[in-house]
Amino acid sequence: VPLEPAVLPPIPLEELFSPPAPRYVLPILGETPPGEPPDPKICSPREYLEFYIFPVLLPGLAALLHEAEKEQCFEGKRTKFIPCDFLTEWLYNNNPKRKDESFTELFSIPFVKDWLKDHPRPPIPISLILSEEEASILIQSFWRGYKVRCDSEIQELRQWQKKLREEKHITEVVKKFWTKQEAK
Repeated sequence: VPLEPAVLPPIPLEELFSPPAPRYVLPILGETPPGEPPDPKICSPREYLEFYIFPVLLPGLAALLHEAEKEQCFEGKRTKFIPCDFLTEWLYNNNPKRKDESFTELFSIPFVKDWLKDHPRPPIPISLILSEEEASILIQSFWRGYKVRCDSEIQELRQWQKKLREEKHITEVVKKFWTKQEAK
């Protein structure tokens, strides 16, 4: 049985070659759109974003990108820079309602203090705190110490010290010494 070709509906050429729909253009950093600001309680979501959110948020995001570049976040996978912390601090300090108030550090912001009481942060890993130079010094000093401890004369000295500690009960002698010192 021969197959019949499928009949497809015609393609409207107007849709294929029509100009693209106008795109939404973000406002210039820090500027509100021209005109009277709408009432925030009854305006549309788009108007609310354009008049009340973007004029504050977009400069904050620009500052965040500049700070991330300064902290060299784009050069490696891991960094100690926490973008949410920076943006929180920036938005709090650049809030139009806080114009005349002084700069407040992130951990001094009241709602951040309250949040961290209930949700303490884990410590930052030492690999993110140290610079490359400090980390290389630590690794090199550890390696030199390891190599020295592998030396046969040092091994002999360590064995002698261990034996002396066990025979003379050095730990007990030290404890007695400190209890006498604390009693004075």
